[in-house]
Amino acid sequence: MAIETTALTSAGLDSAPGAAVEGRAKIFEMTQAAEEAVLRPQDCGPWSHELRAALAARIATQNNEHKLAAQYGADAGAFAALADPSQDGMAQGLETVVSFMDKVAADTRNVAAADVSALQAAGIADADIVRLCELNAFLAYQLRVISGLRLMKEAYA
Repeated sequence: MAIETTALTSAGLDSAPGAAVEGRAKIFEMTQAAEEAVLRPQDCGPWSHELRAALAARIATQNNEHKLAAQYGADAGAFAALADPSQDGMAQGLETVVSFMDKVAADTRNVAAADVSALQAAGIADADIVRLCELNAFLAYQLRVISGLRLMKEAYA
């Protein structure tokens, strides 16, 4: 059984390494479905698929997951510059969003109500703040899965 997902590919596993992954095929399928739901939802609100891809690439870059960043960055279109963590989002009018996403991704323990209030003050609706948090939460999960897969790959090598 060949299982192909973003997580497996990013971990350097072109195909599932034996029974260890195949026995968890449903988890990988659900992870891939979650990726689709978060990065390419039918109702994306104000966060286009391209912007979501750029933010995902940015988070992957911040976590030194360059293969994953390149994969997401390829779908970033007009927002490709935001995949670069040195960009602050000002050119796109997204500095508040970029600052929030960076903090949630890299300094989660220090995210406070004031950070959400800053988004609300910038005119971002609560449902759209939740969408940003879902994207960040999914990337945190996916990055951990990729890291675990690499460890498993080393154990099987």
